[in-house]
Amino acid sequence: MITNEEIEKYIVRFPIYQYAFLKPSDVEHSEAVRAICKRDCKKYDTNWACPPAVARISKCRARCAGYSDVLLFSTVASTELDEKEKNKRADSKQVHEELTQYIEDYLINSGCRVYTLTSDACSLCPRCTFPHEYCRYPERMHPCIESHGIVITDLAERCSMDYNMGRRLYLWFTMIYYRPATEEELKSDE
Repeated sequence: MITNEEIEKYIVRFPIYQYAFLKPSDVEHSEAVRAICKRDCKKYDTNWACPPAVARISKCRARCAGYSDVLLFSTVASTELDEKEKNKRADSKQVHEELTQYIEDYLINSGCRVYTLTSDACSLCPRCTFPHEYCRYPERMHPCIESHGIVITDLAERCSMDYNMGRRLYLWFTMIYYRPATEEELKSDE
């Protein structure tokens, strides 16, 4: 099994702001978050990475519990937008998602199975196929952290990580659940 020290050695080469290692049992999943998603989020019922397309909270919790460890990390982006930089937040999300993919690939190449959640709804496709067709990129699509009933503000606080950095800076978060691949899984990869 890959060690936290090996992961740290790899991730410090990237512009990660803060990170923490957790166990799945450290992460709370709340049904109340889904009610907030339904009431307040424009992505609700429009995307494979968001409710109700993701499973019920009980299934999300069970899926996450099937991993041995969690890497939580954040990146920082400026939110100061002028007329020429209207897409800066979207660009910073893309940079964060690319960094997430590098780390996810590293863990996979190190013999791990992973399940990744990120700060926002998936944006791989200009228009999501939900609900009429299956996801075009299920292996690359990362569900939203909140879709799993996780209150990232609470989790960040418990891990002594920043969540709010004022009006001028924005934090993107990723949670990568990981575990060693089984012999059968490794054989099926060949």
